[in-house]
Amino acid sequence: MKALVTGGAGFIGSHLVDRLLAEGWMVEVVDNLATGSLANLGPARNEYPHQVRFTELDIRAPEIEEYVVLCRPEVVFHLAAQADVRVSVADPALDAEVNVVGSLRIAEAARKAGARKIVFAASGGTLYGEPATIPVRESAPHNPLSPYGIAKRVVCDYLAAFRALHGFEFTALALGNVYGPRQDPHGEAGVVAIFAGLLSEGRPCTIFGDGNQTRDFVFVDDVVDAFAKAASKGDGQIINIGTATETSVNDLYATMASVAGVTSDPVYAPPRPGELDRSALDVHRAKSQLAWKPWTTLAEGTRAVIEEARG
Repeated sequence: MKALVTGGAGFIGSHLVDRLLAEGWMVEVVDNLATGSLANLGPARNEYPHQVRFTELDIRAPEIEEYVVLCRPEVVFHLAAQADVRVSVADPALDAEVNVVGSLRIAEAARKAGARKIVFAASGGTLYGEPATIPVRESAPHNPLSPYGIAKRVVCDYLAAFRALHGFEFTALALGNVYGPRQDPHGEAGVVAIFAGLLSEGRPCTIFGDGNQTRDFVFVDDVVDAFAKAASKGDGQIINIGTATETSVNDLYATMASVAGVTSDPVYAPPRPGELDRSALDVHRAKSQLAWKPWTTLAEGTRAVIEEARG
């Protein structure tokens, strides 16, 4: 079995590469290293030097098609993205260029290469906007409130069209707020990585808004398990990957501060534009279609991130 992982030097992508290699896949990794790092692939390249190959290339580049066709993957795991909601608000054209046009290049190249399927990293946190019911099901209206969420929705629509037109399979995983080791606290990373870096250094953490906004925090190993299962399951579907649990940023801070042994209070700042008030994902479809469920508790997962931050 041969897989192509776009964004494979990134946070989630590199963990997926580890998982696929452990399962015996041959893995091609493509990444422009804008936010990814070769260090993330170090363990994989050391342990499986003959099963993994890295190529530095942007998914927007015209030569991406030739590259994918030459790779001839059976399954393409498409994780490369402009992943910062705030950047999408400030520069929606850039976001569309990467997340829509780049994704179309990958999908078309995968189809021409004879790939069986593409597994796409969609966004459960932005796809549904402010849903009427929490946790939100996949059948809820798709009403993204940021250019990033709009781009992810559009790609899902394109993949559905590719399936109808060409018989090219896809599964779109609508991810919650993924966290875990290798997430960069200095980049566009989620709040868990940022808090872990600050707590490990004894510095105050800033909460934007009143801290009552909720997110569905799901650990990266659990997410990677869903990607691996989606290689052969969940055809033609958008599937939520989360915990179905709302966690406020205040509660997240309290959990992480307790794990880190910190007793100081956070600092509060004005809310940021484009961010949702509430988010949690119903995962019944993932259980029935992928035989998947999350297993890592917030305390267990954040402990792993804090331990990594402390070195």
